[in-house]
Amino acid sequence: MSRNLSDVKSTKIAALSAFFKAPWRARRHEDPPPTSDTGARPSSPEEQAGPGAVGGESALWRMRTTVKDAPGSLAALCAALAGHRVDILSLQTHPLGEDTVDEFLLRAPAALASADITGAVAGAGGSGTWIERADAHDLVDVPTRVLGLATRTALDAAELPLALRQLLGRCTIRSLPAAPVGGGRGAADVPVEGVLEDTVMRLRAPEGGVITVERPYLPFTPTEFARARSLVELDARLGPRIPRSQDVLTLPEGNDITVRRADTGDLDAAREMHERCSPRTLGRRYHGPVGDADRYLNHLLSPRFGRTLAVWTPSGRIVGLGHLLWDGDETEVALLVEDQWQRRGVGRELLERLVAMAVEAGCASVYAVTQSSNTGMVAAMRGLGLPLDYQIEEGTLVITARLDAVGTVGERGEAGTQRARG
Repeated sequence: MSRNLSDVKSTKIAALSAFFKAPWRARRHEDPPPTSDTGARPSSPEEQAGPGAVGGESALWRMRTTVKDAPGSLAALCAALAGHRVDILSLQTHPLGEDTVDEFLLRAPAALASADITGAVAGAGGSGTWIERADAHDLVDVPTRVLGLATRTALDAAELPLALRQLLGRCTIRSLPAAPVGGGRGAADVPVEGVLEDTVMRLRAPEGGVITVERPYLPFTPTEFARARSLVELDARLGPRIPRSQDVLTLPEGNDITVRRADTGDLDAAREMHERCSPRTLGRRYHGPVGDADRYLNHLLSPRFGRTLAVWTPSGRIVGLGHLLWDGDETEVALLVEDQWQRRGVGRELLERLVAMAVEAGCASVYAVTQSSNTGMVAAMRGLGLPLDYQIEEGTLVITARLDAVGTVGERGEAGTQRARG
């Protein structure tokens, strides 16, 4: 875990510990963007090079540089790259008035270091050069990639933050509601056309509030801003939507349950489940006064902030909720299972499916915030069979699962969906 991620987690632990001493508030999702580094920082040259940069025949690189918008400037750049046997696989240009930002996908000899490439570019008139290792996914041409992201966004409102992240590269995306769940001032309004400020863009969220995208290591271009704005406009035109597929499963004891995506349309059924839960169960889930639990459901069920799975009984009751929450550049998992349905495998089923969804979304890790006395949640996280990191402070426990061992979760998720499908 990086130093920056540890600092963020420590801040979250301290904030959650304060829940027992101050009025309950939503955890971070309504807070303004931090003024400090958000974690979207450029990799070191060693990290950029990656394990395949030495000893292979070639390596892929993504590079962006600024040149004067003048005849011959691009030709000089191409000649400098050719002198190092660097092949240009694709090129995008972003006009900026007197200058042009050129974005390349390059194939270079594996022995050629990133410093050699940037040095050649600088000698040919390039400035502000940024470079990082690419992979085979970057070989897809930009129109095809953008159309694919638009399709994913059209099918599922929860895909918008992920689509923006894949469109813009490593960045931090936050949805800031107009009216925070815990009270206080909401996000400052932005014009319909949005605001672009160097390394930060702000777009008006379709449901109100603001979507903030931050990439400190590389300024956004007007072209990138226009693409991001178009995705948000598409989301606004289509309105609320989630996939309606569902799985009918049989628990070990023989009870049938249905697992499907949930949204704000399921708010009443979720509140009824709250009423059937004991104060102890609600306190373990929400880390604060249980009388305020209902206030947070509308936020948690919104696809803008993540994905929610609900477990339904044949009688039409929700008995379990699992949330996968987009938390800036991190991903949180949270579970709530009604008392009478605990220790029947409901929580484990939800957690494995949420983690499989996180893997599919390309998340590097997921974390759960709970109390150290919540042995059920600890056991569920351990049952994933993934590498875990633990942080504990004043009774609040943060468990982070690293998703590099995706095979374990993927096989379990596939096995779960094969039990029965409705």
